[in-house]
Amino acid sequence: MSESRKQDHIELTFKSQTSESQNYGLVYEPMLTGISETPDISVNIAGKRLEAPLWVSSMTGGTEKAKFINKNLALAAGKAKIGMGLGSCRSLLDSNDRLEDFNVRQFIGDSPLFANLGIAQVEELIEQNQVFKIQEMLKTVEADGLIVHVNPLQEYMQPEGDRYSKSPLETIKRLIDTLNAPIIVKEVGQGMGPSSLLELCKLPLAAVEFAAFGGTNFTKIEQARHDAFKSGKKTLLLDFTANGHGASEMVGWVNSILKKEEVNCKTFIISGGIKSMVHGHSLRERLNADSAIGMASVYLQKALVDQNAVDELISEQIEALRLAKMLLKRSPFEND
Repeated sequence: MSESRKQDHIELTFKSQTSESQNYGLVYEPMLTGISETPDISVNIAGKRLEAPLWVSSMTGGTEKAKFINKNLALAAGKAKIGMGLGSCRSLLDSNDRLEDFNVRQFIGDSPLFANLGIAQVEELIEQNQVFKIQEMLKTVEADGLIVHVNPLQEYMQPEGDRYSKSPLETIKRLIDTLNAPIIVKEVGQGMGPSSLLELCKLPLAAVEFAAFGGTNFTKIEQARHDAFKSGKKTLLLDFTANGHGASEMVGWVNSILKKEEVNCKTFIISGGIKSMVHGHSLRERLNADSAIGMASVYLQKALVDQNAVDELISEQIEALRLAKMLLKRSPFEND
């Protein structure tokens, strides 16, 4: 066995080179801990304890495959005791015809489960004095709270996109005053600038989700759906898909914001462009607040196969996060 291992080492040496940029700014500390298999990586998010700092970011609902996908995701999230956001629950506001797409509390158990609506729908319901519909929808799907996605660029590029007249911040403030449930606010792939983050952090939100630039970009998805873009009639708006803020940039801004006295929200879901668990761990190490790593497309790919595929992915992610916690530390010279 030893001779075989040594031969492997020789043969694989030239295929196993690394570059300095792969460490994401973490410090490798091999002298400070033993190699335990189960370090505690749990975290409090939105009033509940996650056994691992992972969050299944909002994806789908109202389609033929949504029931299959959401069931697989919920079963896996419940088994691992991590959090999950549902896709847009707009279809449930006036009808339960698509309820089975979202009816996953029985599968996820006591793990955090948040419903999801767009800011345009929230504004409309507030203007019509129908916030009670949101409350009823949350009760129907047995959700712990509501995710509000703020997506102005996506809506603008979407062929059937909605418009809203008030600032999302004003609408969210009014929702906080009228809805009896925890609220998470997120973007959908462009991230947010420092002023938006500051104003959100002043509010008593359960969490802010980055949905940063660098991952799935719904503005780009809508342009790909739009005939005017596909035919080449609209070209000057294409550049908007390249505008946004990455998770690393947002972590730096949030750390500065957290030093201010008026901050009320100190919990974050770091999502958008997370390349690996080491990458996600590095962002969490830098962020001076409770946080989880949110991902969408990687879970979606596995959920389209079966629950076991999602289970295996999450298990490997947890293993990587435990190893990272043991050996990869934030630099003592970090400025954030």
